[in-house]
Amino acid sequence: MLNCRQATEICSAEMERPLRLREQLSLRTHLMMCRGCTHYHRQMKTLRQVMRAYAEGRANAGESVRDGDG
Repeated sequence: MLNCRQATEICSAEMERPLRLREQLSLRTHLMMCRGCTHYHRQMKTLRQVMRAYAEGRANAGESVRDGDG
C-alpha cells in the first residue's frame, strides 16, 4: 500500500500523464483511507482546472485584441 508521500507523487504525476492501471488502483485505495491525500488530490484537480481556464481566457483575450475587437 502507498504511503502519503507516494500518493502525492502519483497525484502530481497524474496531472502530467495518464496513470498506469497499477498506479490508479493504488492511488484510489489510498484515497479511500486517507482524508488528507483526498483533499490534496481534489485541490490539485481544482488548481489544474482553474489554471487551464485562465490560460484559455488569456488566449481568447489575445485573439480578440489581435482581431481589432478589443
